Amino acid sequence: MRPRRPGERIKTDRRDAITLARLLRAGELTAVWVPDEGHEAVRDLVRARRQAKDDLTAAKLTLLSFLLRQDRRFPGRSTWSQAHWRWLGQQAFASPHHPLVLGEGIRRIEEAQARCDWLDLALAEAVAGWSLAPLVEALQALRGVGLVVAATLVAEIGDLSRFETPKPLMSWLGLVPSERSSSTRRRRGGMTKSGTGHARTMLVEAGGSDRLPARDAARYRPRVEGLPDEIRAVAWRAQVRLCQRFRRLMAAGKPVPKGTTAIARTRWLRVGHCPPGPGCPCGKRGGGLTRSQPAFA
Repeated sequence: MRPRRPGERIKTDRRDAITLARLLRAGELTAVWVPDEGHEAVRDLVRARRQAKDDLTAAKLTLLSFLLRQDRRFPGRSTWSQAHWRWLGQQAFASPHHPLVLGEGIRRIEEAQARCDWLDLALAEAVAGWSLAPLVEALQALRGVGLVVAATLVAEIGDLSRFETPKPLMSWLGLVPSERSSSTRRRRGGMTKSGTGHARTMLVEAGGSDRLPARDAARYRPRVEGLPDEIRAVAWRAQVRLCQRFRRLMAAGKPVPKGTTAIARTRWLRVGHCPPGPGCPCGKRGGGLTRSQPAFA
């Protein structure tokens, strides 16, 4: 898009070229990063997996809504556990049509789950041969960041070195508060939620893991076995600091969604900025986890 004056009704290639030349001379144009075919393929695979996950969630909600209309409530603690599946198999209805609806809902869930499992395997194979695989592996050192989260972030954001400082990255992700200020009045609103929603969703979901105390969980160790000690040390310091900050936010009376979003923004504030060198997992600025100094506030 280029700015247009009010009342301007003539548009030609010559005028557009002159306007673009003036904007370029004034430094008002921002270069656009264009992904290659391999990057676009991984991004399409990530989005296909996200769509399959949304279909699975919709299928589960549809089945739960059907049971709720029949006044069937699971007495256990959590749904979709083994106990919940056994409870579903024990349901009996007076109408001969309701068992068909229940069976169709269960079949739809099983098919959606099978799609998600297949896409998870395909994503793991695609990342293994990707040029940005070292960056994906390094990001998994953070708590709450698995293969899907790391691959989604790298695929959606792309080349992190195109952001000169972390603040433009946070603005691009929509994790900065909106603002309407004038004169001495300063008013801030919710998050702008600009940019890609896939990466922002993954960031917030990963930030929810810091609600629990910092610990070296057993399921976390296989992800960091082959990573350098420097990356693992920085990730551990980040986990301790973020857990402490979340507790401070809760003690101050902040709502849990606000605290989780603040933790997500703090965690990734430095991810897009690291000095170039062989220590960076992506071979240039953009690894964030390999800073010799603490990379997280």
